[in-house]
Amino acid sequence: MSPIPDLHTHSNASDGTLTPQALVERAARAGLTMLALTDHDTTAGVDEARAAAARCALTLVPGVEISVTWNARTIHVVGLNVDPVNPELQQGLARLRVFRDWRAEEIGRRLAKHGISGAYEGARALSGGALIGRTHFARFLVGQRLAADTGDVFKRFLTTGKPGYVAGDWASLEEAVGWIRGAGGQAVIAHPARYKLTRTKLLQLIGEFREHGGGGIEVVTSSHSRDEVFTFARHAREQRLLASAGSDYHGPEQPWLVLGRLPPLPDGCVPIWRDWSLPRGAQVAAQAAG
Repeated sequence: MSPIPDLHTHSNASDGTLTPQALVERAARAGLTMLALTDHDTTAGVDEARAAAARCALTLVPGVEISVTWNARTIHVVGLNVDPVNPELQQGLARLRVFRDWRAEEIGRRLAKHGISGAYEGARALSGGALIGRTHFARFLVGQRLAADTGDVFKRFLTTGKPGYVAGDWASLEEAVGWIRGAGGQAVIAHPARYKLTRTKLLQLIGEFREHGGGGIEVVTSSHSRDEVFTFARHAREQRLLASAGSDYHGPEQPWLVLGRLPPLPDGCVPIWRDWSLPRGAQVAAQAAG
């Protein structure tokens, strides 16, 4: 039986380490029949991934993960089945990338004031000239033996109150959902447990998200514990949201995370892919998960 679709992955078009082609080939070897490429604030890798998917007999879902500022927090919204060349979407993403470029330079300046020189240049080199994210800074600092691992970097250098922290100035929730829907896609709240919201704040987020036309929430994702999977399955059912599943895969440097190993959605969830036109292999997986 085919694994359920993986609808949240990253390539080196943003902060993943594999090329779009290599990511798709790895997914196909893992037995996946459907994969979404959802790079941060860019669809630059979609064409390469789509061509590789055609050779691998794998369905490529064009996607994006949009950075959102909501109630002074950074929230991520995944767009699935978007038209990657939609002008409104591309204009919005271009604006976010301008901020990302400035933020990367500012992180470098702030780390330099803290006695860490060359961080911006190091992060830029690791990005391969593509979008520079905080993960690239984390990899650079680990490589300089200034932290044990990327998680340690974020705790010590890149979160609120730390030397390299720069507050986000991203899209509004309304803008992000609007761009996705305008590009023909479906909007999904990514890894909701990661935001550490109170129940009141979570319901507020979901309510506003739905008001703007958002329709899905990630129930199964690598950062969710088993209990969190069932918690967000309940929220999906109660709030009438479609359930999504995605590994948030960034590359083989995450040995604890393997493509094609997502658990099924809990009973009662309506998979976001339920009504998509799927090839036979993906239909089998969808039926098993739904």
